[in-house]
Amino acid sequence: MNRRIFQCTVIAAALGLAAALPAAAQSPAKVQFWDMIWGPPEYIDVAKGLVTEFNKSHPTIQVEYRSVPWTNWYQTYLTAINTGSAPDLSTGAGYQAVQLYDLDAIRPLDDLIDEMGKTGELKDFREGTVDKLKYKGHYVAVPWGLDLRLWYYRKDLLEQANIAPPKTLNELRTAAKAVSKDGRYGLMLPGDSAGMQTIVGAALNNGGGLFTADGKPALKNERNLQAWKVFADMAADGSINPASPGASGDEARRSFIQGKSAFIYASPGLEAQAGSDAAKIGVLAPLAGEHGDKATIAWVNNIMVYKQTKNPEAVKTFIKWWTKNQKPLFMAGKARQIPARVSLAEDAEVKNRAPSYAAATTLYWPVAKSTGSPMPGIFPFLNAVEGDGFLQTLAQRIGQKRSLADSTTEADKAFQELVAK
Repeated sequence: MNRRIFQCTVIAAALGLAAALPAAAQSPAKVQFWDMIWGPPEYIDVAKGLVTEFNKSHPTIQVEYRSVPWTNWYQTYLTAINTGSAPDLSTGAGYQAVQLYDLDAIRPLDDLIDEMGKTGELKDFREGTVDKLKYKGHYVAVPWGLDLRLWYYRKDLLEQANIAPPKTLNELRTAAKAVSKDGRYGLMLPGDSAGMQTIVGAALNNGGGLFTADGKPALKNERNLQAWKVFADMAADGSINPASPGASGDEARRSFIQGKSAFIYASPGLEAQAGSDAAKIGVLAPLAGEHGDKATIAWVNNIMVYKQTKNPEAVKTFIKWWTKNQKPLFMAGKARQIPARVSLAEDAEVKNRAPSYAAATTLYWPVAKSTGSPMPGIFPFLNAVEGDGFLQTLAQRIGQKRSLADSTTEADKAFQELVAK
């Protein structure tokens, strides 16, 4: 064999060997995963560790993790989409997927939902959560965490006032008045999103809501006004901290943890932030409204995929793995939610990591409603409703003891103008 023929034979053999190499030896599919910060700082480290674990067990896929702060989150994603640098997938705000879908930036996940349906995996998601993320006939995201609000109370303050934990909205007013003295108040009604969530939650809790079943604005319906009158009456009683209108949700939590407020409407896991005072914090059962209704405000947090992805199959593989292996996020990562997967939510360690998580899972989620209730599903306008500010302003005016009739009229006008846009 001459030298040239020998060289060709070697090259051919090398090419054949390259073609026969296992997939793991070829370049892995790269996936960019952006994750919002769903808990304290340790959440980020735990999430990074989970991604590392996935990469080790899936050598043909390499996921790169990036944590995204909530400050200016929408602009962060919008800029990335407009510059062609969007991630392959991300977690995000409750209505982010539908808003970005209308910008033609989100890849529908009908194929993934179909696959998970065939394998039986969809049955593991909390009832209604998958369909909640269906928009314009397509599944635009997959649920992973359920965020909701529940009522907490200070056991010590109620015991000192010889008051039993309230069971209704009206009893909440009575209890708040009984404990309001000596620099302590029934509650702080913050002037930011936490205050907005409190008054919307109260409206839902009384069988009301911001919309009719066919999507028309209904801010001034009778059930809403009844619920908000309870808070207006608390302000008139002197039971709402007068500093509330200028306060934030963080300040309201500090006030409660320090024993300066007797009640607060907040996320699951609040007692875990209270240190030695954790034992003094209790969780109320869902309060009954004027007509016996019970409800709380809630969001289905989710994972969405962007149209710019070049590796949709790798992304789907990661989503299925991520939603099944999240226990560390809720334990060591202290994610302040309950898992969307029932198998995780009902895990004894996850469910009982704090009393409020058990209450959120067993008592509050069954009566949870979205900001758009009674409308089914989610829609982009809910971002504007929660972010515009008119509901925050309404909470501020209630705390300022302004006329409820005038305050709700002003809020309704702002709502109607927002709808007209």
